[in-house]
Amino acid sequence: MLRLHRHQLARLTPGGWAAVRAQARDALEQACLAHWADAGLPLVITQQRCGSETNAPVIAMGLSAPLRWERRRIGLQVPRAEVLYFDEFPTGAQITPLLPARARAAWERLCAALRTAGATPRAYGSYGWQFLSGAGHLHSRSDLDLWLPAAEPQQADEIAALLNDFAAEGLRLDGELLFKGDSAVSWREWAAWRSGRSSAILVKTLGGSRLLRTLDELLGQAPVEAAL
Repeated sequence: MLRLHRHQLARLTPGGWAAVRAQARDALEQACLAHWADAGLPLVITQQRCGSETNAPVIAMGLSAPLRWERRRIGLQVPRAEVLYFDEFPTGAQITPLLPARARAAWERLCAALRTAGATPRAYGSYGWQFLSGAGHLHSRSDLDLWLPAAEPQQADEIAALLNDFAAEGLRLDGELLFKGDSAVSWREWAAWRSGRSSAILVKTLGGSRLLRTLDELLGQAPVEAAL
């Protein structure tokens, strides 16, 4: 059974866009959703009330609007049958042209090191949406939010160390490590937890969030059923 994961994108059918546009709460959302539909832009999978299996009849999705629409976060309910296909945010290599010029060389070295570690970073947040929409998501204080898959703790340690060592003027990294497809932890919190600087770590899934204290809980946990 196919499972959804955090930061996953979805492309909709025309019928899906009709259903989405009918959910606009005001004129601002009507205008934003009309633009998203006309441009064929994706929506992002958000927290699910009924787990992360894609056989659910309705999937919670959303988008982060650019400045033109007040950076509003718009939540939507999309019929599963109206998903054309699932997609992903851009890779680190794809968003390089969006970065400050003075940060690009260091960023390319980091991407190469992450590839060697077996991880392909994907950019969500402001940089990811800017790449997809080309419209006003970035500002002078935008962090570069990344998610990276981690197959096991040692790989996560290596990834977190590479991210922590990154230094480039005008660019700050943030984001998550994803275990088992849908157990996400902040890479900064992971590094602190693994070094003993914290006794628990916040794990987020599409079903909710909870604090865990052991690796066994993280790597073998069942899907969370209720959000904090």
